[in-house]
Amino acid sequence: MTSSSFPSPAAFVIGHPIAHSKSPLIHGYWLERYCLAGSYTAFDVAPADLGDFIARLRAAEFVGGNVTIPHKEAVMAHCDRIDPLAGTIGAVNTLVRRGEEIHGSNTDYLGFLANLDAGAPGWDKNLKTAIVLGAGGAARAVLAALVARKAEKIVVLNRTPDRAKALARDFGASVDLGALEHFADFAPEAGLLVNTTSVGMGGTRFDGLPFDALGQGAVVNDIVYTPLVTPLLAAARARGHVTVDGLGMLLHQAAPGFAAWFGKAPEVTEELRARIVAAMGL
Repeated sequence: MTSSSFPSPAAFVIGHPIAHSKSPLIHGYWLERYCLAGSYTAFDVAPADLGDFIARLRAAEFVGGNVTIPHKEAVMAHCDRIDPLAGTIGAVNTLVRRGEEIHGSNTDYLGFLANLDAGAPGWDKNLKTAIVLGAGGAARAVLAALVARKAEKIVVLNRTPDRAKALARDFGASVDLGALEHFADFAPEAGLLVNTTSVGMGGTRFDGLPFDALGQGAVVNDIVYTPLVTPLLAAARARGHVTVDGLGMLLHQAAPGFAAWFGKAPEVTEELRARIVAAMGL
């Protein structure tokens, strides 16, 4: 068999629905840029069909792929090995087939860190307090990242504090809890504010959040990227804060999977960002 006879590596993203996913554009850009043989395809997989699709991965139809809503938790039961950090986060978004085994990991926390490193270099230097708005799945990935960067104190503020208690249990003593109305109590000492909720999508905003209480040197990050400049980021910019939008997290979280599937560590470039922004009509 000649080298040209070997099948090109095929990867995927699965979700339900999946038409909105920008992952094919991201990975397609990298395949084109690095002149690599391979494919990356989106598949709409209903929850009842998840096992059948994973069987296709196990049968070597694919080298791996991404997993998005609603499968990030359910797919863990189909993995032979799960990265310990993904276990702590409680979700898997990247699958890699190694021989007959399927390995699961979570690259959201890497995407979060790389996005902040690029958009606000030095944000983690002497970071004493970080405020995280929300206590859902995205918050768990952000907490894992902040713990890894040794933030001294992480304050999770959520509309229902009971949901945040699990985060304190899983991520340790550096995590403090509160309700959103306690924002002003922690804001003056915060060096970082991160919104992990869906507030901001479509121009929605936090009602009554005393944003003026935030210390002037704080970096503000919103993981929402539609719109790119959410009301939270607009308010932060008006007060002179360094701001980081959420699109970079989407781009950077894709890089580890691409490297594992196609053997090339890709670069997140301004050209890639511009292509995605154009495709989204932002």
